Amino acid sequence: MCQAPVAFSFANASAKTPAAKPNVIIILSDDAGYADFGFTTNKLIPTPNVDRLARNGIVFTQGYVSASTCTPSRMGLMTGRYQQRFGAECNVPTIPTPGYTKEDLGLDLSQHTIGDAMRDQGYRTIAIGKWHLGERPKYHPNRRGFDEFYGFLGGSRSYWPLKNPAVGHAIRHNDKPVDEEKEITYLTDDFTDAALEFVDRNRRQPFFMYLAYNAVHGPKHAKEEDIEQCGQISEKGRKLVAAMTRSMDHNIGRLLNKLDALKLTENTLIVFVNDNGGPQDISYSNSPLRGFKGTYWEGGIRVPFVISWPAKLPKGSKYTHSVSSLDLLPTCLAVGGGKVPPDWKIDGVNLLPFIQGDSSKAPHEILFWRFWRVSVARRGPWKLIRVADDPLQAERKLILPLMLFNIDTDPAETKNLAKEYPQRTQQLLAALKNWEKTLAKPRWYDGSNWKHWQNESVKNHRMHQDG
Repeated sequence: MCQAPVAFSFANASAKTPAAKPNVIIILSDDAGYADFGFTTNKLIPTPNVDRLARNGIVFTQGYVSASTCTPSRMGLMTGRYQQRFGAECNVPTIPTPGYTKEDLGLDLSQHTIGDAMRDQGYRTIAIGKWHLGERPKYHPNRRGFDEFYGFLGGSRSYWPLKNPAVGHAIRHNDKPVDEEKEITYLTDDFTDAALEFVDRNRRQPFFMYLAYNAVHGPKHAKEEDIEQCGQISEKGRKLVAAMTRSMDHNIGRLLNKLDALKLTENTLIVFVNDNGGPQDISYSNSPLRGFKGTYWEGGIRVPFVISWPAKLPKGSKYTHSVSSLDLLPTCLAVGGGKVPPDWKIDGVNLLPFIQGDSSKAPHEILFWRFWRVSVARRGPWKLIRVADDPLQAERKLILPLMLFNIDTDPAETKNLAKEYPQRTQQLLAALKNWEKTLAKPRWYDGSNWKHWQNESVKNHRMHQDG
């Protein structure tokens, strides 16, 4: 078994009286498997610090992200809107669709961000880690609501220092690339160092931190001391991911201990969430859910999801209604006493009334997803998956039979009930089509090899993979 790290201590840190406005931190992990944390029943990789968050907060057993891949998922979280409403449907924004140019390959400038919302509410804001929302200057975090930025603009890079990195790979402090050979050691540690320094500087004012670790996304780079602590895991890739997970958990513990030492814990809301399901790789586990990153089975979109706010929320509880990462913007804004302006037209909802016990209703009557050929609607326990021609086609013919599942009784999505419940299937299909009428044309394809990956997507959504 991978051994847990030693606790980190800040015995000499100074304290402060809690601010009137709570601090807010969103911790986003990258590509982690649904089952790869202790609080989601993993027994192989100890994650004592993430589990500490779970014990001190609320675990959302049906927490979703708005996409099963990095860029669109992050755009949904960042704006509180279905990202398809502004054309951010596909991953890897490098090839524009007809009518768009490379200038359009980023988070639409007309959209407000969670950084904008929190800064307008009087928060000092920082984005740390992986951005992946556009590499051109106009899409830079400092221009999208964040007072400070420490991280990289692209989607994937080495965890070790790079010499002469490309634009999307360079570690930047605000817009200035750092000297990586002098400043970078191991990114998970370095991003946490930046977080701790930010907390120290802003301990006497409300702050909002978006801490987007690139762990445990590839490449599989781990420190030797973490690998050594995972000696009981024999498969090489699995051992490396376990070591990377151990490092991330240890660093989250450093942040939690810093908040404890400064007496900020009670007055800080912390979200822990993953950006999408773990990849199709034995190094990651989404068990018992079906599917993986890039698919719209539960294993692609249901993620580890925790909210902790000791002063205001119950500890050690579970919330079983479906929630979405789209809900984080209005929830975080409400924590600071603000409301989302109506003209932002967000799709997320403020979760506080639901998780504080003021409302017993479900936050969402229905949730939707779409990624090129694959579309999904979920209402209550019922989930419809439709695979059809892509949204650039005038007529979207079915490619695979419609699929209907009862997620409450069949979370592994093993039995297609569409023929058994034709009326329910058609009702969800009608709702899905009505939602699609409100969406914008996709602004980019899914990378340069998008045709191959879309064919793979069809194969991956067959009820029987050999069919």
